[in-house]
Amino acid sequence: MDQVPGSPQEPRDARQGDAAPPGCYRHPDRTTGITCTRCERPICPECMVSASVGFQCPECVRDGSGTGRTAQATAPRTVAGGALTADTRLVTKILLGINVAVFIAVLAVGDGLVQDLELIGGAFTREDLQFIGVAEGEWYRLLTAVFLHQAPMHIIFNMLSLWWLGPPLEAAFGRVRFLALYLLSGLGGSALSYLLAAQNQPSLGASGAIFGLLGATVILMRRLNYDMRPVLILLALNLVFTFAWPDIAWQAHVGGLVMGAAVTYGMVHAPRARRALVQGATCAVAFLVIVAVVWVRTGQLMG
Repeated sequence: MDQVPGSPQEPRDARQGDAAPPGCYRHPDRTTGITCTRCERPICPECMVSASVGFQCPECVRDGSGTGRTAQATAPRTVAGGALTADTRLVTKILLGINVAVFIAVLAVGDGLVQDLELIGGAFTREDLQFIGVAEGEWYRLLTAVFLHQAPMHIIFNMLSLWWLGPPLEAAFGRVRFLALYLLSGLGGSALSYLLAAQNQPSLGASGAIFGLLGATVILMRRLNYDMRPVLILLALNLVFTFAWPDIAWQAHVGGLVMGAAVTYGMVHAPRARRALVQGATCAVAFLVIVAVVWVRTGQLMG
């Protein structure tokens, strides 16, 4: 296969006219259009704490001598309702570590491990080898292929993208929601590849999940009223590369992109009063769509 923190009120946009948005008071290199509802200092997605009205900065949340608004923010949450954590890269690092570990295992074991874990649609014979795929019940390939790489440049590119896109999204979503986003994006890419690609076309790599993170970044930046031009340009370049470069499973890229954008939209636009319910339903529906796609394609191959 082959890049932030809800409340009933929209975040305030601190930009005036054509002036460039200011930098976060804690991270000056990160421009932002959001300000703390109490002290009005500019804050970036990593520093946003969801309050009863808008967002607050970490210092105002820790200030216990203030108004009832501070008391309501004693359990700080991100824009998607996740808990604030000291290490906003933990899940990203774990995912990166799993990908690297599987790549090292491939180098040590050889192509046999690749053939056991890559995405293959259905049974076929190549030379003297019989390949069994998802249609014959090896559904685990839909997930294992997401963590599988064979070429050094392939894993390097994907892991650099994960390291760049992952931490801001993890900070905005919280660990559990970010992990759900990543896995659903990867499975979405695998499902579309399974549906549209030839049954004897192997596919592997984290690109579907990476495109899901890219789609999530687009939706999140739109939700926070950020300048969309840089991320839209990046998305356009990646799509051009997807369809112009040979031997790329474009189905995985498109599937991951659509799934990541859809899941993120449900997460960041969920009403605060029913956020957990709406977000859980969003992920459940996304997973059921994946299951339905796999069921339809399996029926086609086995019929």
